[in-house]
Amino acid sequence: MRYVRIENLKEGMVNCKPLFGKNNEILLNSGVIIRESYISKLKELGYHGIYIEDSISEGITPTVLIDDNLRIECVKSVREVYDKFSSNKVLNEEVIEDLKTCVDEIINSVLSNKELLINVIDLKGYDDYTYSHSVNVAVLSIATGIKLNHSKNVLYRLGMAAFMHDIGKIFVPKEIINKCGKLTNDEFALVKRHPLKGYELLKRGGNFPHYSCIGILHHHEKYNGTGYPIGLSGEDISLLGRIITISDVYDALTSDRPYREALFPSESVEYIMGGSGTLFDPDITSAFVRIIAPYPVGTCVNLSSKKSGIVVRNYPDFCLRPVIKILFHSDTPVEPYLIDLKNDPDARDVVITGVADF
Repeated sequence: MRYVRIENLKEGMVNCKPLFGKNNEILLNSGVIIRESYISKLKELGYHGIYIEDSISEGITPTVLIDDNLRIECVKSVREVYDKFSSNKVLNEEVIEDLKTCVDEIINSVLSNKELLINVIDLKGYDDYTYSHSVNVAVLSIATGIKLNHSKNVLYRLGMAAFMHDIGKIFVPKEIINKCGKLTNDEFALVKRHPLKGYELLKRGGNFPHYSCIGILHHHEKYNGTGYPIGLSGEDISLLGRIITISDVYDALTSDRPYREALFPSESVEYIMGGSGTLFDPDITSAFVRIIAPYPVGTCVNLSSKKSGIVVRNYPDFCLRPVIKILFHSDTPVEPYLIDLKNDPDARDVVITGVADF
């Protein structure tokens, strides 16, 4: 299978992964032949692309770190927490247990995956952004924690904090959260209060892990001290806060927001790498970029050598040097063959220049 961006989707292509709507209903099942009306509807719903099955992608299967059913259950649990807090500001033990179950299942799912590499495209759902973002940040944070060899106890607290990192936004008016233009100083001051409000809300309940509350409080602090709400720097920021801030920024960058379109994973990884040592803890940044596939398996790419093809394998420690199945020289089709950007001596001067349109 391969990923085709929505603008390159054509009638007659075959969808090969189920697409889910905001209420977790199946919008388009696997095996369905794409029609022009489907393409228009997918554009309207905000889809950036879909996975298709065709002759050039035969035998290529991206690794799935978190399956759709688990993601849907986690989104449902996060939604219930927000609904409970929005109505009565109380978090009961039953809802906490649901969150704990989700965290445990994500930890086990990630730990059971031999190749710890995340295709962010597979994380993207089309539920309400707040809920799906919370789940994505949890998955990214837990995977980073595993890459850093932290214990299950730390991973559990990290996951709980990541799920609830934005709960303080229930105190921010929705018109500010969804504003397309630049926020006023007063509006931004309200937004900057949400880590503290979330911390106070969860700490007051008494049944949420204290260390997780600290992670929520710190998730907008920056390594160089320019963050909020306290302005902490370096290791004065809790471990959970330092991990969650990277996951939070990365998922936001790869998501459509009211004020800009989503960036491609490769562009977002470059931003994270550029912030190492200033915005982000350098050791955590190094671990984070080793769990992200900037060019996921199934992505069509152009090379500086004027060749193009499809990514068939990624290397966690060399995220920008995947194995590529070459399909075209310039625009001329060729008999497919493999180039290993990491190990082929003849490919040392070759780099990926962008995503291909075929």
